Amino acid sequence: MKTLADFHFELLRPLSSPVDWCEGNYRQSQFIAEFANTISNVLFFALPPLLIHLFLPYGRSYRRGIHVIWTMLIIVGMCSVYFHATLSLLGQLLDELAILWVVAAAFSLWFPDRLLPQVLKKNRNLFQLVVLGVAIVTSGLAFLHPAINAFALMTLGLPAAYLLTYELKRSKNSRVFRLGARCGFMWVLAITCWINDRLFCETWSSLNFPYLHAVWHILIFLASYTGCVLFAYFDAINTVPEQEPELKFWPSDKIEFLGVPYVGFQGIDLENIKPHLI
Repeated sequence: MKTLADFHFELLRPLSSPVDWCEGNYRQSQFIAEFANTISNVLFFALPPLLIHLFLPYGRSYRRGIHVIWTMLIIVGMCSVYFHATLSLLGQLLDELAILWVVAAAFSLWFPDRLLPQVLKKNRNLFQLVVLGVAIVTSGLAFLHPAINAFALMTLGLPAAYLLTYELKRSKNSRVFRLGARCGFMWVLAITCWINDRLFCETWSSLNFPYLHAVWHILIFLASYTGCVLFAYFDAINTVPEQEPELKFWPSDKIEFLGVPYVGFQGIDLENIKPHLI
């Protein structure tokens, strides 16, 4: 019979996770199980601090919770690095739970008021409590069958994709529509990479490219943060249209394709906002 100490050891032991991606283990480093899958999380650390800065006017003038999302994306990156560097069961669970909670936070923050269930009396606070409860229960269930967690998490993209499509159809802003198309394209590419790495590993290994999960990390971050920017815009334009929220791009508003999108407000310059979040 396993003791509590045995359970703790199993959680922390390298390679104890039932999930092993296509990339070979400990090929590039004796200290990192999946080297490419580990370093491909770099965008989770590089872009959120910039987004926190770009969204200072948004947070100060409208909704400060936006900074929670960017901070949680950094935590997702940290957990993913730990998981792929060790392939431990603890790393897997932390990685998956971090994703679950950032999705729950995004739904709580940006789910459209007009679509709130009537059974909740269109009450956002009550809706947020329900989301919190579901997230807590789901977190517990994640420990029961860790091997299927990744597939279950993939289903969370479906309601997000539906809501994004719903809002894009209502928008008449061509710039917003183009960014939405870009987001959807990257999401489809990311899912394609994830499925191929998970189900067709032998084929990609024979082609000497067992790194599609690393590509997934890059694409899914780009799709996820772009989706967050779009939901932040829809939330503001539907709730505080008098503040004239607008979709902008950094470093130049004239460069959409290569720029970093963010939401600003007419008459509020980023340079005039002091860099504190409280």
